[in-house]
Amino acid sequence: MAIEATSNDLVQVVTLLTAAVVAVPLFKKFGLGSVLGYLSAGLVIGPWGLKLFTNPNAILHVAELGVVMFLFVIGLEMRPLHLWGMRRDIFGLGTLQILACTTLLSLIGVALGLSPLYSFVGCMGFVLTSTAVVMQLLKERGELGLPKGQKIVAVLLFEDLLIVPLLALMVFLSPETGEVTVSYWASMGIAIGAVGLLVAAGIWLLNPFFRLLAAAGAREVLTAAALLVVLGAALLMQMSGLSMAMGAFLAGVLLAESSFRHQIEADIEPFRGILLGLFFIGVGMSLDLGLVLGSWRNILIFVMLLMVGKAVSIYLIARVTKSDHHVAIERALLMAQGGEFAFVLYAAAAHEGLIPAEINAQFTAIVVLSMALTPLVVVVAKPFLKKFGCVYRGRRSSSKPFKLCAVDWLWSFWSSRQSTFAGEEFRHHNY
Repeated sequence: MAIEATSNDLVQVVTLLTAAVVAVPLFKKFGLGSVLGYLSAGLVIGPWGLKLFTNPNAILHVAELGVVMFLFVIGLEMRPLHLWGMRRDIFGLGTLQILACTTLLSLIGVALGLSPLYSFVGCMGFVLTSTAVVMQLLKERGELGLPKGQKIVAVLLFEDLLIVPLLALMVFLSPETGEVTVSYWASMGIAIGAVGLLVAAGIWLLNPFFRLLAAAGAREVLTAAALLVVLGAALLMQMSGLSMAMGAFLAGVLLAESSFRHQIEADIEPFRGILLGLFFIGVGMSLDLGLVLGSWRNILIFVMLLMVGKAVSIYLIARVTKSDHHVAIERALLMAQGGEFAFVLYAAAAHEGLIPAEINAQFTAIVVLSMALTPLVVVVAKPFLKKFGCVYRGRRSSSKPFKLCAVDWLWSFWSSRQSTFAGEEFRHHNY
């Protein structure tokens, strides 16, 4: 029996790797990106495709470590002083974007017939952007280190900080609880204490720890130590109620000044890539096509309106905070989807009796569809943005204006028509 079980596990591993190896190069060849390739592969081999896998959640739980390691690598590239310099974007821009998106999406939900409570719970899951999707798209576009990419990272970090308050809010809204205040403040205290413990360990323990291991001269031990740091930080944050990705990111930041930074990044990179790909495959598997096909009109309407509403909110906040037009459009397109934390939030809301199981399943399907559509939307929108001059094309001086984009193009067209009309009037009256 043990041999059969091992053989079955090996078959599943081979199936996952084969799906990734076939789908990703094919999708990248047609310019559709690796994320869409992974998602499609998961849909094909999942419960609603070839039925080679029946429990996508098991894969998601393991593959979430890919997101964790991705954030760790991002942290390695951000020195503490640089992160401190981002505090206005993290707390200022992040707060404005969350408030604007929450307000507009809640109103959209109510307008579509949801109760105010259902609408609020649904929109809060949709407001929190998918770190995995956005980070991967930014990496493929080479924009993680650019200022516009750093602003997106800042908002994603702020959204990770909201996890504990939002889970506590689900408990607060529950009709079945009476001791919310104490548990809320206890959760906040534990979370703050865990962050403090991680920061202290990073300052006084990590560098001596890696120097000691480097003296042993065993490369594989350093690789194991890097994995230990990533997974240990993630576990500490998870136990304190925060996201694992936040713990890994902080660990990366604390090692950013280390002389071992490049070696650690090289050791982690292969694990990050494979596990992140498996995460996207798991997301593709988890899409409940039966539910989608059963109420496809409602789900499609919700997906489109919520994505458009979130994109509009993000664009307006970007413009209010003085981002350029093309930067605001790109940010809106990249962040218009719901995120993986929505699965946790909806499950918590269902557990507290705030939403029924059917609504939970529909909200989850909406978020998964939005995650799957985002890479496609980015690909489809690119030629249109290029046509209207809204996509960055090489270097140029910041003092030079952008090429005309959609709004400016329409204004230019209208003005030219008015000028033509005025010229015709001038000739007609022989002025």
